[in-house]
Amino acid sequence: MTNRASVLLSGGTEDERRTWAAASARHFAHEGPLVEVRQSSQVVDALRQRRGVVFIPDVARLDFPSQGLIVRCLQTQEERPKIVVGLSGSIEPARAKGSLREDLLYRLHLAQVDLTAEGMREVLAQRRAQLAAEEAARKAEAERLAAEKAAQLKASGITVKSSSRMRSKVLPRATAPKVTRR
Repeated sequence: MTNRASVLLSGGTEDERRTWAAASARHFAHEGPLVEVRQSSQVVDALRQRRGVVFIPDVARLDFPSQGLIVRCLQTQEERPKIVVGLSGSIEPARAKGSLREDLLYRLHLAQVDLTAEGMREVLAQRRAQLAAEEAARKAEAERLAAEKAAQLKASGITVKSSSRMRSKVLPRATAPKVTRR
């Protein structure tokens, strides 16, 4: 999870594969976002980013030319994102059906993780709980900092009010802050 090696995750549910990718993305969050690719048309744009993590939930759903783009990225790009490739079943049936390119499998042969292995589901459930706890702690810290900032502004004579007349008609209704001095 913590190194830049690309990985092939086979088996498990899509949510379990996404948990693995999200855990990997936490290590590279300072470099860029986690980008999820679900369709062949999204591959080119996702692979253009130089850092971060690209997650493909099920590579067998992508067409062969798109899988070829992933192979090319793995072969040629020195600065590239970490690529986490998922496969809904096991490798051998996908190989037999011809839904997984041999050259892509070759490029990912060093880092293959079978999510159906004994104990792996428990580890992923623990990791999912840990990620949820970290996210809750991050949100609580952001709320605490916002409350401190509001208290500092109030102490200096600045009040922050919500204005309903500044709502966007296109986006969901959100209030924009209105700043006034006493």
